Amino acid sequence: MSTAAPSRVRRVHPAWWVAAVTFLALVGAAAFRAVPGVLIDPLRAEFGWSVSTISAAVAVNMALYGLTAPFAAALMERFGIRRVVVCALLLTALGSGLTVFMTASWQLVLLWGFAVGLGTGSMALSLVATVTGRWFVARRGLVSGILTAGGATGQLVFLPVVAAVAETSGGWRAASLGTTAAALAVVPLVAWLLRDRPRDVGVVPYGGTAADDVDPVRTGAARAAVRGLVEGARHRPFWLLAGGFFICGLSTNGLVQPHFIPAAHDHGMPVTTAASLLAVVGLFDIAGTVFSGWLTDRADPRVLLLAYYGLRGASLFLLPTLFGPHLHVSMVAFIVFYGLDWVATVPPTLALCREHFGARAPVVFGWVFASHQVGSAFAAFGGGVIRDVTGSYDLAWFLAGGLCLLAAALSISIRRRPVPVAPAVPTEPTTASAATTHG
Repeated sequence: MSTAAPSRVRRVHPAWWVAAVTFLALVGAAAFRAVPGVLIDPLRAEFGWSVSTISAAVAVNMALYGLTAPFAAALMERFGIRRVVVCALLLTALGSGLTVFMTASWQLVLLWGFAVGLGTGSMALSLVATVTGRWFVARRGLVSGILTAGGATGQLVFLPVVAAVAETSGGWRAASLGTTAAALAVVPLVAWLLRDRPRDVGVVPYGGTAADDVDPVRTGAARAAVRGLVEGARHRPFWLLAGGFFICGLSTNGLVQPHFIPAAHDHGMPVTTAASLLAVVGLFDIAGTVFSGWLTDRADPRVLLLAYYGLRGASLFLLPTLFGPHLHVSMVAFIVFYGLDWVATVPPTLALCREHFGARAPVVFGWVFASHQVGSAFAAFGGGVIRDVTGSYDLAWFLAGGLCLLAAALSISIRRRPVPVAPAVPTEPTTASAATTHG
């Protein structure tokens, strides 16, 4: 007699490996996004460019980072996640590496703005939406929080490293080459471990069934992206989410990330100290975003957004009074809170997109995220203009604080979509019950 070999038991669902390598890809791509805030002063010193000129390149980067996202989500449907992410990492590394040869401000816009903006935009939150939508049914809020933290935290944790390298003999060029290496280091892992769909490795989505692994759209990626915008624009929740996310990007990536360090330096704080504070933001962002994902699985996402935006606005009103040459407890408290709140808005925003747009949510969310980055671009350039015109960033902080309160009002006004109740299906009587009935 021969016995059948026992079936292979997977101790870890492949979805978690896909999530892990996606996390690393987002961290690797985020390396370059740590550069602009640290290198504004070195570029001013070497080339004589104004803050507005450098901020313009950062603004182009942030705008493309967002506007690329919905098309990247559609391209992932057409060509697969792995191909798009590998190409995006290579483009990011190319744009970052070539900055060491630039001599004019238009080259800064071309490399920092266009090349890196397109590369990192192809791995923006649309990647998070696509991976969580394909690979997870259970724990979607938690996983989206973890992956979002990877992208946001990576760019902040790299800050003290970039600042320290920029102060060495290699200067800002060494920092740019270092971030190039970080992006390239992730490419082999993505090519090896990242898979497009659960069916590719013979499993179903985590917590789901085979029916949850829907067929990809193989043609018309650009049309799919445009259709996502047209479909979203017909519904009021899209505009409310996009408006809130515009302000979210304005008050984080657009204003705090590139301008916090120069603002702190204006008040006598060393650049490395200010960069370390932003790194602390990144560390607490991990806890805040993961916890936000956990809460999103259990609470009304509108209420979460109301709290996140409202508290963020209040903290920005206080920020101008906290700057100084020395580090005080009040500034540390601001940094800890801002870290917890940095991108905690993403899981509830993504949940509301799924609620209102269903299977189209990744592409629609790509457009909502585009508004986030347009807001970032607006603040990145506007903050530089305010600094050049008034000699201070104070007005920028106050304006951002007021807009955050507006975002809180927009978020709570979104109507919930009622969950359809499945009709009861009559069950076949068991033999015993049938016998009782007819006996």
